[in-house]
Amino acid sequence: MSENLDQSNINEAGKSNDSEQDLGGAVEGSDEALEKRIKPGSPSPQRVQRPHSSPPRFVTVEELLETAKGVTNMALAHEIAVNGEFRIKPVELPEDSLEKRVKDIVHKAFWDCLSTQLSEDPPTYDHAIKLVGEIKQTLLSFLLPGHTRLRNQITEVLDLDLIKQEAENGALDISKLAEFIIGMMGTLCAPARDEEVKKLKDIKEIVPLFRAIFSVLDLMKVDMANFAVTSIRPHLMQQSVEYERKKFQELLEKQPIVFFTDSLDFVTQWLEEASDDLMNQKYKNSLPAAGGAAGSGDATMLSPVAVQNYAYLKLLKWDHLQRPFPETVLMDQSRFQELQLQLEQLTILGAVLLVTFNMAAPGISSQADFAEKLKMIVKILLTDMHLPSFHLKDALTTIGEKVCVEVSSCLSLCGFTPFTTDQETVLKGQIQAVASPEDPIRRIMDSRILTFLETYLASGHQKPFPTVPGGLGPIQKELEEVAVKFVRLVNYNKMVFSPYYDAILS
Repeated sequence: MSENLDQSNINEAGKSNDSEQDLGGAVEGSDEALEKRIKPGSPSPQRVQRPHSSPPRFVTVEELLETAKGVTNMALAHEIAVNGEFRIKPVELPEDSLEKRVKDIVHKAFWDCLSTQLSEDPPTYDHAIKLVGEIKQTLLSFLLPGHTRLRNQITEVLDLDLIKQEAENGALDISKLAEFIIGMMGTLCAPARDEEVKKLKDIKEIVPLFRAIFSVLDLMKVDMANFAVTSIRPHLMQQSVEYERKKFQELLEKQPIVFFTDSLDFVTQWLEEASDDLMNQKYKNSLPAAGGAAGSGDATMLSPVAVQNYAYLKLLKWDHLQRPFPETVLMDQSRFQELQLQLEQLTILGAVLLVTFNMAAPGISSQADFAEKLKMIVKILLTDMHLPSFHLKDALTTIGEKVCVEVSSCLSLCGFTPFTTDQETVLKGQIQAVASPEDPIRRIMDSRILTFLETYLASGHQKPFPTVPGGLGPIQKELEEVAVKFVRLVNYNKMVFSPYYDAILS
């Protein structure tokens, strides 16, 4: 495949002005490994019919809320399944928000009331006992089924009936209860919370102590929730495919007009475009095909897997501002957009390194330390490519200056002939030319990167990485990291939605 690409690199760089035409080639590889992972009980293309348009109707608030809840649950399950670094974080309200102001006022009123009750003579412990009851339930919720001894200790010491009797008889020692609570929190908390629990022992006043205890308990709840997510992730992965497909079908049947377009119009258009592009490529032989001789066969030779693979590659060239994203990949739009930005940066990085090493002496590119140093310099200067304020032409001008300085220094240290003024001018010009999407070197790098992704995707993610096309060696590590993320995302989406895709393509 890379040989075909190399033979047509310069020709293909000038043939088309459409960026999506650099997607690599017809994706006709086999995804047998992926198909085996889809359970036999999953809905088949025959059972999951292509959705039909439904007549417009009014939606009640109750139906909308119910559907929104279903979307939230499906999105949460999806996030846990595809994001290995998923973590629940404590809620932090904006300082100037109405919700935070209301929360602060209510909390202050509550703690002021508690302070007033404890300051009475004799003290009133109604609020304090309620707080102890909440703390008791929270501590019990942290226990696992085997923590019998700890459960008995908490139940015995924080016996609310006994505490009420002690309060009525003036024998209640709040400080002693707080000491037990802090000790139990130290036993149950994660190591990361040891410092927060230790600080509680230094608080002597009851009201500030209770406030601090609840604050640390909230953090412990988050820790426990993340522990639970980590524990259930392997089990959730087994069920998430069927669950997401089921919830998606329910949403499609209940509220297709609210959350999706009728008949999954954007998915249909996305797949039809991919199919049309592949058929055109077979006839025109403008890009390398993913299996078989280019230009051989006809439209009937396109398999659903090939069309789907090519469609996923098109998502890496998507115009997110002008085109709606397909409904079935909507929950992963931000991930595909992030991958797209990373690949754009890698394309620029690879093009700059390619023209630099081609201009420099042959021995320069073999200097591993220098090549890595130069790559890091260019990466740092391209870090903000995703920001609207970033100007690629200005950045490449700076990169050209910096690259020439580094190359000249390396040539001198290695005993090579230093760059002439004319050579520096040519190198800077070639680097600045990379700013244009129509630059031949940039288009070659873009095509080779997508060819690599296509080959890895067609392999079913079950084999070692395919051979990296020529010129991508300096960015191989970064490219393989992106490839793993991309293929993992695609394979999971296929397992969930391939019955819909097959139904549409049929």
